Amino acid sequence: MTSPNTPKTPGPPAPAATSPTLSATEITTPRLRLRKARDADRAGFVELQTDPQVRSHLGGPRPRSAVEQYFDATGVQYVTDKPGTFVIADRTTDRLVGTLLLHRRPSDLPGHVTEEGGELELTYVLRREGWGKGLAFEAATAALGTAAAELPDQPVLIVTQTANTRSLALAARLGFRPVSTFEAWEAEQTLAVAGLHAFLV
Repeated sequence: MTSPNTPKTPGPPAPAATSPTLSATEITTPRLRLRKARDADRAGFVELQTDPQVRSHLGGPRPRSAVEQYFDATGVQYVTDKPGTFVIADRTTDRLVGTLLLHRRPSDLPGHVTEEGGELELTYVLRREGWGKGLAFEAATAALGTAAAELPDQPVLIVTQTANTRSLALAARLGFRPVSTFEAWEAEQTLAVAGLHAFLV
């Protein structure tokens, strides 16, 4: 998953507390709709948190009872309240396929390319039924392209377990290049970076 164009080295972002992220609340692609959460998404969210295969590189599955209690207490719509947080839904059926986040990586976490931290970070997770169909690539490309049209050029990060070869392959296909590895959460993590404006359409 390498890009034919190596992104230029962008300047450092402003501190995370004042740096904006993506303001769009809905993004559409030929097959997908990135949107805010709805009550009907609850079963999909529960599956994402409890499926052992989906969670194999994310700390393992969470107890279903704990996940259900969380949604009972907070509701489903709260999940995507934060700007840059989306449900990935099938454009035809509106069924939840996964989630995508484009947030600022907290400066107190390891894995940065600037001294200030707070870089944009892309994360995504799909239900197993959506694997192997290019849906994560389609969703990520759309979100990054929308952000590139709105925000100044800056680094975008992907952090994933080095053992997660599927995620690393997707990152490479998107044009992210690995720059370092580090230990966190009892596993080796790979940090990959791209310039945001490499995704301008």
